[in-house]
Amino acid sequence: MFKLIDKETWKRKPYFDHYFNQIRCTYSITVNIDISELISFKNRKHTKLYPLLIYVLTKAVNNHEEFRTAINDKGELGVWDTLLPCYTVFHKENETFSNLWTEWDDNLMTFLSNYEQDMDMFGGNYGIDAKPDTPANTYPVSSLPWATFTGFNLNIFADGSYLLPIFTYGKYFRQENKYLIPLSVQVHHAVCDGFHVSRLIHEIQQICHDINKWDVK
Repeated sequence: MFKLIDKETWKRKPYFDHYFNQIRCTYSITVNIDISELISFKNRKHTKLYPLLIYVLTKAVNNHEEFRTAINDKGELGVWDTLLPCYTVFHKENETFSNLWTEWDDNLMTFLSNYEQDMDMFGGNYGIDAKPDTPANTYPVSSLPWATFTGFNLNIFADGSYLLPIFTYGKYFRQENKYLIPLSVQVHHAVCDGFHVSRLIHEIQQICHDINKWDVK
């Protein structure tokens, strides 16, 4: 569901006009996220890390309208009720990647099951879009598990109207008995400021910390 925004009554109107119509601006920030509890969960439940990382992002993103604000195919500004993750899958055989999307479910085990079904059905497909019919309400996640980075920036040569966040994970590493992973968050300044990104990062970290406290069946 896509809910239209009435710009005339929207509290963000002057900021949107400034950073979209006057000085079109995107920015990115890279942070290290402590995923020690995710690693523990992965080992305890014999699951994979990548879908856990995707789940954490999607849960946090869906809690905040500013990260679900977009322009639809009619050029209208609005907010998606829910975003689904569209993530990259690497093919070792020919060193290419494909995009795959998975239905969102706030229940962790249900989402992990959805992910595994998609990987079984479409993970071996080549080409940019391994799973057909990608919905409009998806946001991109990618992973560079071969390199630990301190900064990452995507240079998108388009009209600058893409408003949804873009996430990139790096290679996780161990430091002072913790497992850390670099995460790059790229956003459009027209819909969110540094405050909103900082809050999102703190929430992502909190979800990672709390994952083993949930009563997961």
